[in-house]
Amino acid sequence: DESLFLPTNSSLSITLDKFYTTTTVKFCDHLSEDIFVLDGHIGSQEDTLKITRFLNLLRKISGKNQYAMIKSTNKVPTAAGFASSASGYAALTAAAVKSIGLDLSLKELTRIARQGSGSASRSIHGGFVEWFRGEKEDGSDSFAQPISEGDGWDISILSALLTSKPKKVLSREGMKRTVETSPFYSAWLSEVEKDFLIAKKAIEKRDFEMLGMVTERNALKMHATTLGANPPFMYWQGATIDVMELIQELRSSGIQAYYTIDAGPNVKILCEPKDEQLVKDALISLPVVRNVHISHPGPGISYLSEQK
Repeated sequence: DESLFLPTNSSLSITLDKFYTTTTVKFCDHLSEDIFVLDGHIGSQEDTLKITRFLNLLRKISGKNQYAMIKSTNKVPTAAGFASSASGYAALTAAAVKSIGLDLSLKELTRIARQGSGSASRSIHGGFVEWFRGEKEDGSDSFAQPISEGDGWDISILSALLTSKPKKVLSREGMKRTVETSPFYSAWLSEVEKDFLIAKKAIEKRDFEMLGMVTERNALKMHATTLGANPPFMYWQGATIDVMELIQELRSSGIQAYYTIDAGPNVKILCEPKDEQLVKDALISLPVVRNVHISHPGPGISYLSEQK
């Protein structure tokens, strides 16, 4: 459901400590429209319109018709496959709900964040988080909740930055094309549910090898669906494959490392903390790798201060 942002399958993510967005929202009587400032620059008309549509949900719920000043600082490379929309809309939801005077639970926040960016529903929480597909047409049972806040099992997630250029095919557009035209998509739906259960079991058992293997396998199957779309498209670049081959070589040498790639060319690598520096050094040695960010499971939303 594109209006309510209801997914076709349940999903699982890790909220990271290093990639986050700081957002301030202030609803004001004197404004005649929403004003969006991203990283010190006035947001594009397209981005501002998306935010206005999202804030209209809160204006409808609260009964207040004020426009808002939104200032956002992003610590995530935007539109490069590093989940900037997940972080951005999670922060926007939390700040806007508080500013407009609504008192909502975290569960309710995930339902609202979902309607800005589906993946933002998971980023409300910290650690390992699952987003339920739900069954109801109104979306009331499609929300996110933590599987584990990450305490007791620290793993390392390395993000290899290959390019920071915006993607040629944005996530939502690519997903729509894949769902409507790829013959591989129906097979993906049955496979992803199986992988989801394996991943949850791995987290519960603290089985790193099981988690790494299912994560990598699942990513490859997801990207296979885009190759079958009409017209076909690919998020990978030559540099993406170079990193994938390096991780396979590290694993052959006894280093437990696994890759995953969402809707972008950049690669995320899961490894154990004892190996993170070794894996980072190996990645940096590749000419195609511009930078490597090391993260660990991090917290969900938090309120920094009250702005008067």
